[in-house]
This record gives sequence, structure tokens and C-alpha cells, in this order.
Amino acid sequence: MTEPGAVSAVRDLYLRLLEAWNDRDAVLYSSLFAADGTAIGFDGSQMTGAQIRMQLTPIFTDHPTATYVAKIREVRELGPGAALLRAIAGMVPPGRRELNPSLNAVQTMVAQMQEEQWRIVLFQNTPAQFHGRLELVEKQRLELQSVLLSGGTVR
Repeated sequence: MTEPGAVSAVRDLYLRLLEAWNDRDAVLYSSLFAADGTAIGFDGSQMTGAQIRMQLTPIFTDHPTATYVAKIREVRELGPGAALLRAIAGMVPPGRRELNPSLNAVQTMVAQMQEEQWRIVLFQNTPAQFHGRLELVEKQRLELQSVLLSGGTVR
């Protein structure tokens, strides 16, 4: 049975995650995770719990980070109080207006209802390299470019 508002709440959680990244706000970003939630970065690095804030704070302080542009592919409930979100994402480097295709990714987020709030228990950001399948690289680039041209960062 579908929990009323679960899909939109999980979608909103993902949007807040990307906004926190785009705003370079490590405190807000990490607050969206469960206490034992894990983030797996583009390079395979893993952060769990308090490590998320501790590792992102110096990154946001010392490095200009790219801005996310994303398109949600699916949000579905896995059972009572658990949901999965799948999206594609690209990044616009600082000072630029176009996506850097080498930073395109497939993102997966697993969320769980905890103490009447949706929290991220797993966020994985996987490079979308598509090794040798240039048509898939171009398809994703065009989809994300469409989101960017519409003036948004997520659709």
C-alpha cells in the first residue's frame, strides 16, 4: 500500500540534498541523512554518519564545487517507510554555463522514515561513463541539457 505523500516527500528530500550541495552547505547536506546513513561519492569514497559533514566542510570551504543538474527517473516505495529514488545527474563547473559530460552520473538514494521524517540511509553517485557506448553518453547529456536550458536544476 502506498503511503500518502511518500513519493513526493522522498522526491523533496532528494531536491533538498542537491540544493544543499549547490549551496555548499555541509551542515544541511549531512542533516538529511540518518545518523548511520552513508554517502558514496563519485570517486568511490564512502562517508557514514558524522563523517559526511566532517569531510564535506573542508571541501566546500576550500574548493569551488560544481553545481548539480538532475533528472529524476523513478521514485518508488520499497515497503512501509522505505523508498528508492533513481536519477541522472550532471554538473556545471564554477564560472561555466554548460555541463561537463565527464562528470555525468547515475544517482541512487534509499530513504527511510525515521521519527516521522524521511532520512537518507544511502546515497550513491556513480559515474555514467557507459564505456564505448557514445549514444548513451549523448542521450544523457541531451536530457540534462534540457533541464539546464529550462532554467532549473532538477526535473
